[in-house]
Amino acid sequence: MRIGPYTAALMAISVAVAIWSNLGQNKEVVDRLFISATNGGFSLPEIAQGQVWRLITPIFIHFGIAHLVFNMLWLKDLGSAIEKVAGTASFLELVLVSGVVSNFGQFALASPFFGGMSGVVYGLFGYVWMRSKFDPASGLRVDSNTVMWMIGWFVVCLTGVIGPVANFAHGVGLAVGMVWGFASAKPSVERPKEEVNLPG
Repeated sequence: MRIGPYTAALMAISVAVAIWSNLGQNKEVVDRLFISATNGGFSLPEIAQGQVWRLITPIFIHFGIAHLVFNMLWLKDLGSAIEKVAGTASFLELVLVSGVVSNFGQFALASPFFGGMSGVVYGLFGYVWMRSKFDPASGLRVDSNTVMWMIGWFVVCLTGVIGPVANFAHGVGLAVGMVWGFASAKPSVERPKEEVNLPG
């Protein structure tokens, strides 16, 4: 499946930020992109001062090549499918909302010092999962193996065996995507003209 243009743009920004920040090792850079550069409880002083980009920019920070590649592969498949079937506007709205809400959830429940596209990826996955299940004519499909893999990885991350992970961002993003997908579903017995199947 051809990569959607806005999916490709998000991937390009993520790669550029990874290079710019030396995969999250450049503190001066990531401090500009974290939701906040200080751990001040529920206070977001930078955003209060007008640095509203911080609400979304954590999604572009990646700590290590495996972190970046994993998220980009899922973004490529899920994002391109949603762009093709639901349209550019719906895709960008979902990215923005799942990104901001999952970022805020991770900040409020854990710490401001996190990054990664995973909250958005789980938001996209939740959306496709619900559309696949409750809107069979949408053209979006995700098989049971993919669902098991994504939920299994979510659980593995929760155990902490792979190190620090933004688990609250994952969970909040997944919830946003599932609610959005269910709310967008239009149950029908008709077959879609063209299906977009995600690899499983």
